[in-house]
This record gives sequence, structure tokens and C-alpha cells, in this order.
Amino acid sequence: MPRMTRWLVVVVLLASAVVRTDAAQADEIPDGLRNYVARPEAVYRWEMREKITRGTSTVYDLHLVSQDWQGIVWEHQLQVYQPATAKPATTMLLWNQGGRASEGSIAFGLELAQKIGTPVAFLYGIPKQPLFEGKREDALIAETFVRYLDTKDERWPLLFPMVKSLVKAMDALQEFGEREWKLPVKSFIVTGASKRGWTTWLTAASDPRVKAIAPMVIDTLNMKAQGPYQLKSFGHYSEQIRDYTERGLVPTPETAEAQRLWAMVDPWVYRERLTMPKLLINGVNDPYWTTDALNLYWDDLPGDKWVTYVPNAGHNLEQRGENGEKDRTRAVNALAAFAKHNIRDNPMPQLRWMHDDANNQARLTVDSDHAPTVARVWVASAPTRDFRLARWKEQALTAGKSIVANVALPTTGCVAFFGELDFEIDGLPHQLSTQMRILEAAK
Repeated sequence: MPRMTRWLVVVVLLASAVVRTDAAQADEIPDGLRNYVARPEAVYRWEMREKITRGTSTVYDLHLVSQDWQGIVWEHQLQVYQPATAKPATTMLLWNQGGRASEGSIAFGLELAQKIGTPVAFLYGIPKQPLFEGKREDALIAETFVRYLDTKDERWPLLFPMVKSLVKAMDALQEFGEREWKLPVKSFIVTGASKRGWTTWLTAASDPRVKAIAPMVIDTLNMKAQGPYQLKSFGHYSEQIRDYTERGLVPTPETAEAQRLWAMVDPWVYRERLTMPKLLINGVNDPYWTTDALNLYWDDLPGDKWVTYVPNAGHNLEQRGENGEKDRTRAVNALAAFAKHNIRDNPMPQLRWMHDDANNQARLTVDSDHAPTVARVWVASAPTRDFRLARWKEQALTAGKSIVANVALPTTGCVAFFGELDFEIDGLPHQLSTQMRILEAAK
């Protein structure tokens, strides 16, 4: 497990003090999510609508009815992508996203399955939307949070049916695997981005079939600490979470119901259940979160964990090159490599790092049990702790099992940096990162 330096420990302790009451209640995890997921669903069913041949690949198009939530039946498109070279295994990657399948999502699903070497499943329609006078995405989630506060009905938070959709998709995929491949699918690697990443965390806390998770661009665990830290870093809350600020949900109202609401939906509260391998994939220019938001919860996460930061990428994880071209390879390869390792029970490279200061410079030391093929440090400058518009530049390091990077202390403004090591599995290159550190010029 990476060691935290004194400065980082102080940051985490100060932030944790904001939520000391919630932390003290960690042993009393709210039961709203578990109760909702465990409730029987009489409407649950699935069928295979179509088996589509695309060249040497096969697309299985399933229709899933997952549940009846507040009198609304949730129906989903569930597709399984199997290139000719992708052989079924007892563990399957399950990606969750909104909408319905498109040519682009099908092509991406086949690309991912090709890289991993096993079929992958995409669950669509997470969440069911629009609802309640056309509300979608965060506006819809916020509406259901307000309805919980008004009614105290713990079935209202939209994350609960989103999680249950994944749970019922796992049920359907296990039945599908037995019928189509005569192979039991015993476990799943769950992934998704943004609120679907949020759903990924909560699904992992709810179902023992989740073997590993790769939540993407949901860098906001320990939510009660994240809000004050955004104010410190930006001077205001991110514009991207206005659906919650405008409804009076952020900052969290000082009521028992509001405290319970955020405890029910914050994956950090369920951290003792999150012992499975975890790969967090984040964009360093993501406008939703502070650049170093990870530091407010990383040490609290049990078990094996890794992070991949995508430099010069926002919420869509597309890396922007100097020429303006966008490339999603870093994120896709990181996910595919993580899946390959966990499907095969092949250990991932283990990294340990330490941030400290030496010779009037900030120093990052990284040790790995596998020698990387390439190593580098990414650095960015900004007038304040707000790096959302910063340009990140790489500096090459000497690759080896022990790596040291030195970064000059800023004379004005702030500097942020993280280390990155390149590895490969079956010729598939991928990157693993260290935690972020932000340096401020002396005042």
C-alpha cells in the first residue's frame, strides 16, 4: 500500500474531521440499499431478441426487465459482444451506461472484447430516463434525492434501482451463459463512467459476484469531505454539480434525513465491503472534481487498488494531444489490461510510492515488483489549486523497479504532478499512476 507523507496525512486528517460523525457510524451502514436490492422482483425476466453476425463477431441482443421501481417498470437492452477470438470464461466484464446500443457503442464493445480476449456485456438504460417531467442524468438523481427527503421513503434514491439493474443483469447473464455457452459465469468485473461509475461502486458493495471493479471519472468518494475541499480549491463548487447545489443538496443540510441520504449513496461509507481489486480511471482535467480528490479517500480503501490518470483529458477520458487530436487509448487499454489480469487471476503489478521533499525539491519515489517498460512524471502549473484548464507535460524518467522523480517547488502559483509507469500484458500496453501531489508557492 502506498505510504502517505506528512503533508498528505495532514490534508486527509483535516478533511476527515469534517465527517467524523459519519466515520464514527461506519459500523452502522445504512440498510436502505441492501433492502432495496434484496426485494423480490416479480417483473424480472429476459429474452434473447436477436443473434447478430458481424463479420467474424457475434452480437447477442437481449431484452431485460429488471424491476418495478415506484410503479415504473425498468426495461433495458443488454448486449453481449463476442469476437471470434474471444473465448467465454467464468468471469465476464459488465459495462453499464445510459441510452440504447448504437453503432459506436457496438464497435467499442467489440473492440474491448477483442483486447480482453473474452466476451463482454453492455447493460444500457442506466438509469431509465427521462422521468418526472423530462428530467435526465444528475437532474433526475437530484429529484429523487429531494423526494426521499420529503417522504423518508428509502426506495427513492435513483442509485438504488440503478444498482439493482446491474444485479438483475448479472442474473440474466448467468442464465444466458448456461444456455448459450454451457458455461457458468460465476463472477463479474463491473465498470462504468460518471454516475455509472458511482453505480459500479455501490454494486460492488451489494453483490458478492462482483470480483473486481473499474469505476471511471467518479472521483468523489468521502463526499462530505469533497465539498469543503472543492470550496478550498476552486473558491466555489464545481459548476458541473449545480443540479445538486441548486436543489439544496450540497452542501449537505444539517438534518438527520440528509445525513442519512448521503451516507446511503456514498461508496466511502461501504468501504469495508470493497475488498475486491479496484482500478480507478480518472481524467486529470475533469471539471467535476478537484485534481487531487483521490487523496481524500485512497488510504481508506481496503484491498488491492490501482489508479490510472489520463493526462490532458476531461470527463470523457479522451486525451488531447498537442495537435488537438483526441485519443481514448489510455483509458481503454487500462480497463482491458485490468480485466485480463482479473479474469485469469494473474496478479497486477504492485506499486508503492512516497512523496517527500529533498534538496529544495519535491521528490516522488516509486517502487514496483515488475519493472515497467517506460516511466515518466506528468507536471502542470496553474495560478491556483484549480488545474482543470491546465496543460500537462511529461518528463521522462529512468525506468526500473525503483524510480525517483524530482519536481521544482513553485515560486508563484501551484504545481501538480504524478508518476506514471508503463506495463504490458500479451503485448497490450497500459499505464498505472501514483497519487497526485499539489505544491503551493510559499507566501
